[in-house]
Amino acid sequence: MPNDPLEGFERFDFDDGRWTREVYRIGAGPAVIVIHEVPGLHPGVLAFARDLADAGMTAFCPSLFGKPGKTVTQGYAIGEILKNMCVRREFRVWKDGRSSPIVDWLRALAREVHAECGGKGVGAVGMCFTGGFALAMMTEPAVVAPVMSQPSLPFVDRGGLDCSAAELACAKQRFTDEGLSLMALRFRSDKLVPDARIARLKAEFGDKVEVIELEDHDAAPGVPMAPHSVLTLHLHRSVPDCGTMKARDRVIAFFQERVGA
Repeated sequence: MPNDPLEGFERFDFDDGRWTREVYRIGAGPAVIVIHEVPGLHPGVLAFARDLADAGMTAFCPSLFGKPGKTVTQGYAIGEILKNMCVRREFRVWKDGRSSPIVDWLRALAREVHAECGGKGVGAVGMCFTGGFALAMMTEPAVVAPVMSQPSLPFVDRGGLDCSAAELACAKQRFTDEGLSLMALRFRSDKLVPDARIARLKAEFGDKVEVIELEDHDAAPGVPMAPHSVLTLHLHRSVPDCGTMKARDRVIAFFQERVGA
């Protein structure tokens, strides 16, 4: 990573008529939307976006909360969790059966970037707090490659998928009609991603979902939190053949196959 995590990214504002959010882009080729985890668009998320750009795609990184480029600390993360759980209306974190309103903005962004970048469609990866957003985005026809990395919502319903019944039905129908599929990633020990949620994904999607479950020893050492962030904080970049790096490479290959890089 360069000294400035945002070096090489182009910033622009995207307005869907309801909300305006910053978006950072890098690369060239078909589009993948990288939806950051708590606490924000931190250096690890931006590094993953660089990986996508190096693989021949354009990574679009919306900033939904937090400060772009800011390093993760415990205090920063706790503050953003409390703010987004308790204050902001764009997010729903407790109950299954409906997605967060900000997903509408993400769908509009997908339409825009597909029109600009071309290819077979748009990839989307959600992480932790936003993990389920990629699945809910499947009601937008431009979205053809959803990835749920450590999907942690809803908090109350351990088997919930953070989307509405209509969004779930649409995804299932599109998977059948268009030959599409879904990826889901987690560490097996991760209490934020319950076994019941993974079981629900498998029950709903069968062979249309590819689940990658990692062991604690696959995580990068020295991170002051239990293994959780598969593609960012716990990605063990110094060991190319470890589980997290293999998972990252599989996600990149999935996007290349689906969006047409």
